[in-house]
Amino acid sequence: MILEKTYNASCVLCFSGGQDSTTLALWAQKAFQQVHLLGFNYAQKHAIELEQAQKIAQLLNLPLKVLDLSFLQEITLSALFANNPQKSNAPHPKNPNLPASFVPDRNALFFTLAHAYAFNLGANFVLVGVSQQDYSGYFDCRKEFLDSLQTSLNLGAFGIKEGIAFLAPFMAMSKAQEFALAQDLDGLELILEHTHTCYEGIRGVRHAYGYGCGACPACRLRQNAYAEFLNHYKQD
Repeated sequence: MILEKTYNASCVLCFSGGQDSTTLALWAQKAFQQVHLLGFNYAQKHAIELEQAQKIAQLLNLPLKVLDLSFLQEITLSALFANNPQKSNAPHPKNPNLPASFVPDRNALFFTLAHAYAFNLGANFVLVGVSQQDYSGYFDCRKEFLDSLQTSLNLGAFGIKEGIAFLAPFMAMSKAQEFALAQDLDGLELILEHTHTCYEGIRGVRHAYGYGCGACPACRLRQNAYAEFLNHYKQD
């Protein structure tokens, strides 16, 4: 199992300060020789996640670089942008098969920049916290997409399909299982207190599952996952 392996190598980890990427960072610290966090400011409505990302990086003693991608709101539409009042649980105006929170090609851009950063650092891996089980309807969180992008970027950078490997250890895991992994890594309280998932950027009240509005798709997913974790995985 990929989560049981250790790597005599360094990695770049796409980091948002949310549950997925923070749990991934907890695991990566144990599995890799060096971990470099890479975050993104894309004018998101929940930009508070970047403040939490900085705090978490300091708590974990990991280096964090944040790139400014705020231009995205100028060329595409998403309910996640700060300048868009649309509700995140509505259909996307350009593709009704996607939620309004979808940011076209966001993950492709994030992962491409992480690949370039890894190339520059001499890192062997790019880590991403996506899951095709709990992927909120985003097509770019699937294994098929990630494998295809890895092949294309390595062909461009090395001339062959091999080079920098993308790892998505949570691809087949649920968020309830992620809570259980955080518990095993002695990081459950870190996840509950410091990570941010809510699309609305609300952190006024801590709920059992963490902070958030409790109503947006990200909050509902996290709330349901925590309830499942309590029922099936939590250790006394």
